[in-house]
Amino acid sequence: MQLLENLHPLAPLLGTWSGPGSGAYPTISSFTYTEELTFTDVGKPFLAYAQRTWSPDGAPMHSESGFLRMPAPGTVEMTLAQPTGQTELLEGTWEEIDTGFRISLRGRVMNSASAKTVDATEREYVFSAAPGEVLSTSFAMAAVGEPMTHHLASELRAT
Repeated sequence: MQLLENLHPLAPLLGTWSGPGSGAYPTISSFTYTEELTFTDVGKPFLAYAQRTWSPDGAPMHSESGFLRMPAPGTVEMTLAQPTGQTELLEGTWEEIDTGFRISLRGRVMNSASAKTVDATEREYVFSAAPGEVLSTSFAMAAVGEPMTHHLASELRAT
């Protein structure tokens, strides 16, 4: 399958990425985890996305799935569903940087009746080709009465 032209700037993301991460938030204790992201070409004008995390002892922690689109040059959209009762609609930018590119997204969140309240999110994915390919992620959220605050960060390598 040949990657559609609108997705060429996202091509370095294709495949599976994994590595260590850390989390903190004012309402919880700090923690570490292992993260895995997978970006898959499905022959349509978007990439399929899947994310999973595990605790240091290997217990499953979080997962989410969705789609990453690039409807216009420099414009990125992501839709995500989470088993915790949230969906995110994220919109933002793709920009070239010295070693690769940065995707910056701001999200609106819908919460199910039984979910903890998450009001908004911010995500960043930074792909760096040198030295070695690294995908760095960061995630912030405004949730459970707290303002927009850093929550997660990871540094992933292609597996």
